[in-house]
Amino acid sequence: MIIKILGPGCNNCKNLERATREALDQLGMDATVEKVEDYAAIAGYGIMATPGLVVDEKVVVSGRVPKPAEVKQLLAALATT
Repeated sequence: MIIKILGPGCNNCKNLERATREALDQLGMDATVEKVEDYAAIAGYGIMATPGLVVDEKVVVSGRVPKPAEVKQLLAALATT
């Protein structure tokens, strides 16, 4: 699983990364977490507001920071598909 955090490095982006890593730890999942800070690359995903969470090239959250429990639920559901 490849997870990308889209955003310029603001506090919301850092919080999303923290929540994502926490969810991965709780689920015992192994994944590569990458930060994407290039505006052209972010725009390529079609999101208009950061931060964004991309799992295996699919945008699952944009424009907000979900709670760790929500990230955990999203990742668990995507792992079973």
